[in-house]
Amino acid sequence: MKLSEWAKKHGITYKTAWRWVKEGKMPVPFEITPSGTILVHEPETVKEGLVAIYARVSSSDQKADLERQVVRLLEFANARGFSVGKTVKEIGSGLNGRRKELLKLLSDPNVTTIVVEHQDRLTRFGFEFIEAALRAQGRRILVVEEREVDDDLVHDMTEALTSLAARLYGKRSARRRAKKALEVLQREDP
Repeated sequence: MKLSEWAKKHGITYKTAWRWVKEGKMPVPFEITPSGTILVHEPETVKEGLVAIYARVSSSDQKADLERQVVRLLEFANARGFSVGKTVKEIGSGLNGRRKELLKLLSDPNVTTIVVEHQDRLTRFGFEFIEAALRAQGRRILVVEEREVDDDLVHDMTEALTSLAARLYGKRSARRRAKKALEVLQREDP
């Protein structure tokens, strides 16, 4: 399809799509014909493959919530006729970009559909980028609860500030403990 049609279909301006082509940032394959027309080769359908569910909670004291989340995801997938081949459960912050289980799941080309309860269960920020990258590979993310939680932006900002503060004060605290330990060792050394 032509670049203009592709841009309209995905709700972006032609100018933005054209800039992505020029900068090499298009999320899907394309070609430029000898006449200068840009043709986009978007995967038409999601290829058959493994369906995975991904459940995440922020802390280990929410393990019961994690299990209930898995049950709800399985019910959703089964109601739509999906055969779930992989269940991934993880405990960790949605702000952490180094979650091992999520990274393994996203890098597995056999997983073509990932089912999550809310966007923020996958990641707090950048959900759209992950979705676009998977779509370019003929894969997809299904979100059970599409609607956003009230005051979601406020909640995200609070989590971001809490995470940053914990890192900052955690490092200071560790530095202070190490300094005190060295002082004690120096006093005890004859």
